[in-house]
Amino acid sequence: MPVTATAAPPVECEQQHPSLAVSDVSAAADFYSNKLGFFLAFTWGDPPTMAGVNLGKVQVFLNKGTPGPGGCSVYFVVGDADELFEFQRANGVEVVEPPADKPWGLREYTVRDLYGYALTFGHHLYNVGPPVRIERVDVPVRLEKRLAALLQDLAAHKRMSLTSCLEEILLHTCEPHGNGVASPHGKRTLRYIQELKAKHGIDYDCHASYRFVE
Repeated sequence: MPVTATAAPPVECEQQHPSLAVSDVSAAADFYSNKLGFFLAFTWGDPPTMAGVNLGKVQVFLNKGTPGPGGCSVYFVVGDADELFEFQRANGVEVVEPPADKPWGLREYTVRDLYGYALTFGHHLYNVGPPVRIERVDVPVRLEKRLAALLQDLAAHKRMSLTSCLEEILLHTCEPHGNGVASPHGKRTLRYIQELKAKHGIDYDCHASYRFVE
């Protein structure tokens, strides 16, 4: 009798754990921690037969076994690929392909780990795609002095004009909140914004505009 196909159930998957076979777990964990910029989350066994190394929310398992780099590669989407590349290159990591902008909307590079596995790191590019024709209009805007100073610094940090930076922020605030959609800033930029808030003495929260008086 033919088997009747059933619909796949709804699946929620919040994490993935690439698993790489390595001949020396301790050496591999040390390489990922000190050369590639990962965080050593755990080791298992004495001597270790397994380790977990983290890059942001991604955890890679390093398992005792025979390395097989020929049929395996791992891709990581990060906040700033250029910054991580400079760190790894300074640590003598083998570079397979230097950073380059790709037509699929990512700036990426590839290195090899201690056992020859290809590891690619990239960050999103948001200027990919056809130009969007617009007409800009002058809008009279007055901003709180410290907030205006922060915005100027933020635009310079993101290599954007003040106008483009404001437009990016406005477009994001018009989207539903969740999964970071409502913020145009990655974690690295958000950390920098906290430094700018301290620099300019911004001691009010995001709802303070309701209480601003002149």
